[in-house]
Amino acid sequence: MINVNGGLVGNEEASLSISNRGFAYGDAVFETIRAVNGKLMFWEEHYFRLMASMRIMRMEIPTTFSPEFLEKEILKLLRENELFDSPARLRFSVYRKEGGYYSPKTNEIGYVISAEALQSPFYLLNEDFYEVELFKDHYVNSGLLSTLKTNNKAVNVLGSIFARENGYDNCLLLNEQKSVLEALNGNLFLVKENVIKTPPLSDGCLKGIIRGKLIEIIKKLPEYTLVEESISPFELQKADELFLTNVVLGIQPISKYRKKEFKNEVAKNLLSRLNVMARLG
Repeated sequence: MINVNGGLVGNEEASLSISNRGFAYGDAVFETIRAVNGKLMFWEEHYFRLMASMRIMRMEIPTTFSPEFLEKEILKLLRENELFDSPARLRFSVYRKEGGYYSPKTNEIGYVISAEALQSPFYLLNEDFYEVELFKDHYVNSGLLSTLKTNNKAVNVLGSIFARENGYDNCLLLNEQKSVLEALNGNLFLVKENVIKTPPLSDGCLKGIIRGKLIEIIKKLPEYTLVEESISPFELQKADELFLTNVVLGIQPISKYRKKEFKNEVAKNLLSRLNVMARLG
């Protein structure tokens, strides 16, 4: 079942108009949310990021869009899909209602929520071989819009095709300054000795929920120094570890970039702390 503007409809019956602005112009934002046993992981952070994204996109936020209302809509869908008592992945999409061309006729919105099962209620460390490469055909522009989760993901799509055609598990994206920004589906962290580095939001990387949570965790650990600075491609092969983060996987260690292979001790340590935070939060 799919939740379309508060009504539950079957997957086969769920449809959007060809004039839907999310389809026609990428005029939509979304959140990917992890739910475990009826609890939305880091729900407050997801809610405020969604509200901020809608404001930046000049969408009209309905007065009903309280955190309690949206949580109720999500949980209603989980129950209907028999996913309330198990781990699930949710996508909450908000689109501007149709009308107009580049200039919309209205700033009113509609929404769609979908859900699918996940295997584990915990973040597990994937220690399978995981190789990445730079995707240099197109760049992500630095700036505020690139930090949002919108439907404008052409670079990520083309990078994913490049990775698949060349046998890589993922690719790292660059901004117009040729700084390493993030992966196709998550934020990037680099470990060199006791320094853990991640690109700043001003470089254009996604304002990831797990990125923010890991920054909180690392800042409380005296053995590490957290630095938010631009990452040069030349730094990648000098790193001790590289890992990616997103809300579904948690932390994904990178095994190899070009001729350099990496460890995963720091990623393993941080993942255990992230699981504790997820259970408590």
